[in-house]
Amino acid sequence: MIKLIVTDLDGTLLTSAHQMTERTEQALKAAINQGVKVVLATGKTRHSGNDIIQRLNLTTPGIYLQGISVHYPDNSVKHQQQLDVKVLRRVITFAEDRGFEVVAYSGTRILAARKNPATQDLHTKYHEPEPEIVGSLHNLIGTTTINKLLIIKLGDPRKITALRWQLSKQLDSKEARLVQALPDMLEILPPNASKGAALKTLLRELDIKPEEVLAIGDAENDLEMIQMAGIGVAVGNAIDKLKSVANYVVASNDEDGVAEAVERFVLKKADEIIPTPTPLPLITEEKPEAKAETEATPNPESKSESEATETPTTPVTESKSE
Repeated sequence: MIKLIVTDLDGTLLTSAHQMTERTEQALKAAINQGVKVVLATGKTRHSGNDIIQRLNLTTPGIYLQGISVHYPDNSVKHQQQLDVKVLRRVITFAEDRGFEVVAYSGTRILAARKNPATQDLHTKYHEPEPEIVGSLHNLIGTTTINKLLIIKLGDPRKITALRWQLSKQLDSKEARLVQALPDMLEILPPNASKGAALKTLLRELDIKPEEVLAIGDAENDLEMIQMAGIGVAVGNAIDKLKSVANYVVASNDEDGVAEAVERFVLKKADEIIPTPTPLPLITEEKPEAKAETEATPNPESKSESEATETPTTPVTESKSE
């Protein structure tokens, strides 16, 4: 029996327009009414999930910033991690020297050196808080807690791929972790930070076993929690790597994939949400009355000899108006 649903937001619970559909909302509410807990797990701040939390009336903790922090209903934050100052200096310098935009996440705040389309997208498109323009990020190192860095190159995934490779050669796995949730963004996290690690800690606190969890996601940052869950589900638009480790693949985020997963694996009466198609009747022997009716009904394709003789052999050309 599933006792907890954990779901990613962008690309999973939310459509391409970054909205939760009515069907998905109703499916999750039905699960909550059955006593199932729903946990949001996203790489973004808690601010980005406020609308979903209110619509579902969630009273459960949430996993944010790729598992770096866990927020509780009383607004307390636990298990928060931060990047080492040496890593911050090295990464910020390396990325900015090569023309990338770098954004720092500090709790529920987003800090940027300057205002530009890349940073504004975080607010307008992804429902993050308005980025605070603070000038050089180097001035914050050592004085401000920075949980993660987000490096952006809008519309140029190849440059992000190249940057990831370059940074992977410079950073030891004990210093930082590199993760991509979107092709044109690269995240620098504290070592061992992941949604899966945060979920593991949360399950211990809630006294829920991993096999009692339904996890749903679409990207690289969802891998650990999908592998940990008793039922790991990838939406149809998920990356191939996630699909390969998931137990099931459902419809895409634009086709109510989360609702499908909840209805199939959690709800006791899923047919109340999606009507079950009426089964086709079994094939039986032909009834006498049906046979008689068939014999009485003339075959339109069979013609008498006289009809066949009267059929004109000269082709008729239809007159078409220009």
